[in-house]
Order: sequence, then C-alpha cells, then structure tokens
Amino acid sequence: MLRPRIIPSLLIHDGGLNKTVKFKPGKYVGDPLNAVKIFNELCCDEIMILDIDATRNLKEPDYELIRKIAAECRMPLCYGGGIKDIYQAERILSLGVEKVSLSSILYSEPEIINKLAKDVGTQSIVACIDVKKSKFFNKYECYTNNATLKQNVELFEFINDIQKRGIGELVINSIDNDGMMNGYDINLFEKVLNNSNVPVTLLGGAGSIEDINKLVKISPIVGAAAGSIFVFKGKYKAVLINYPDESEKKQIGN
Repeated sequence: MLRPRIIPSLLIHDGGLNKTVKFKPGKYVGDPLNAVKIFNELCCDEIMILDIDATRNLKEPDYELIRKIAAECRMPLCYGGGIKDIYQAERILSLGVEKVSLSSILYSEPEIINKLAKDVGTQSIVACIDVKKSKFFNKYECYTNNATLKQNVELFEFINDIQKRGIGELVINSIDNDGMMNGYDINLFEKVLNNSNVPVTLLGGAGSIEDINKLVKISPIVGAAAGSIFVFKGKYKAVLINYPDESEKKQIGN
C-alpha cells in the first residue's frame, strides 16, 4: 500500500544550507553533507536539495558537491538548481541522483521535458513550481529566480501542458508560506490535486506533524515536503536536524 512520503527540503546558499523565509535568505543551518548523514541515520523517506543561487547567479550546477551528496545519501535524492539544458540534467542523474527538479527551464524551454522523458523516463523528472497568491484576484501566479520573476502563464494550464510533456511528479512550492511554519496552503493543494494526474508534493508552511497530517488526510499518497520543521527545534528555532520516528510516522494519516 502506498503511503505518504515525508521529505526534508534543504536549500543551498553560499555553499551551505540556508532556511529562507518567503524566499528571502534567512538562517544558516549547517553543512549539506553533514545534514545528509544525519537524515540517513533518521531513516528519511526521501530528500530534496535545491541550489537557490545557481540560476540567479547564472552558474552551472555544482557537480562535485552533487557527486558527494549522492555518494553519501542512502535515500532517494532529488536535486534542482541551475539546470539549463538536457545535458546538465542527464549529467546530474549519472552521478547517482534519482530525480532532477526543473524550474526556470520549464518556462523557457519546456521541450526539455519531452527529451528527458524519452531518454531517462518520466520517473526521473520533477517539475518544481513556485507559486504566490495574487493580491487582486483569487488565483495563483507562477514565479522563478527566487520569486523575483513572474511568469506569464496560468497555473493550471501550465500544469496540464507539462504533464502532457512527461513530468513524473509535481512539487508545488508556496512562496507565501515559505518558512512561516503556520501550516500548508490546503486550498492550493486541493486545486492542484483536481488538476493533476501525477504524484504531487507540497512544500511551504509546515510547522508541526499535525500540519503534515492535515495534508495526508486529503491525499494519503501525497509528498509532504518541509524545511523549517526538520532543521529547527523549539520556539527560538535552535538549529537541530530532526525527523519523525517510526511511531510518529504511524500516527500520520490516522
């Protein structure tokens, strides 16, 4: 029986891990390799690592860092950031990464999905869409480049198009909720579910196991991704890598 995946989302900024708030660089939370080692010991379901500098700074992915992370990682690994063409995506997958997360390239060159789906299979292609609720209309808008560049697309038409091209998974990242720890945008999640036919992972806003539980009760096969909840502890947000133990996992969805 399929069950929810609980996924730490780690952000690389200036060579280290950083926890953003509404996509603005926030607090340094450690070394990527050390964090991966700890999540290994905590028997994490899956991990997502996103380089938030690469695209903005027009840099190539850091292949050496990716190689080290993939060699250390004992769980499925999704990596994104700075991917501009099919050759970079395939090189990352060749380093032992299970899935590549595509973002900006989805808008400028969506045909990369078709090519990757043919070459490596849909299971390796994740579309990460950063969304923000419009101030004037009851709709969601798509952004790239760390929420600085608005894309001229309608969210659900865009989702439909990239699904037809061959993505294997959708990651919906809420800009408004990022780092706030006040709960997921359930309304957004329900709308995406109604417009998707691939697995959906929601990212942005989780502040407790109960927030994850609310998501799972809507769709038991969801990917519940989060950052702050897995790197901070307590009201003062002391840096501490943590993850639900087996007894806590069993409570999720019940």
